[in-house]
Amino acid sequence: MATIEQCRAALDKLSDSMQHAEGDVRDAAAMDRSVSCHITDLDVTFAGRLTGGRIEVHETLQGPPREKAQIRLRMTGDDLVSLVDGDLHFARAWASGRVHLEAGLRDLFRLRKLL
Repeated sequence: MATIEQCRAALDKLSDSMQHAEGDVRDAAAMDRSVSCHITDLDVTFAGRLTGGRIEVHETLQGPPREKAQIRLRMTGDDLVSLVDGDLHFARAWASGRVHLEAGLRDLFRLRKLL
């Protein structure tokens, strides 16, 4: 089972990858939205913003998100680490229910370029 530190490191790695992306991926990452990522097996939520092409985590909270972020992710810590490392394909994980993504329709269309 992934630790809180490993999950935070995975989010930082994802953020670094997004910031250095080019083309459509860079455009998709350029949104300014509130973000939460609930790690279900640890019952921890990372809350912050997607801004300037990066995910900036402002808080690590016990339990589910306290506020409804504009972009909401929910998964296990192992799945987060596997996604970021490229060992788990997002579309397959989402289709099987391992990863949950909630956002407005316009944001979902932009986010699909990241996936």
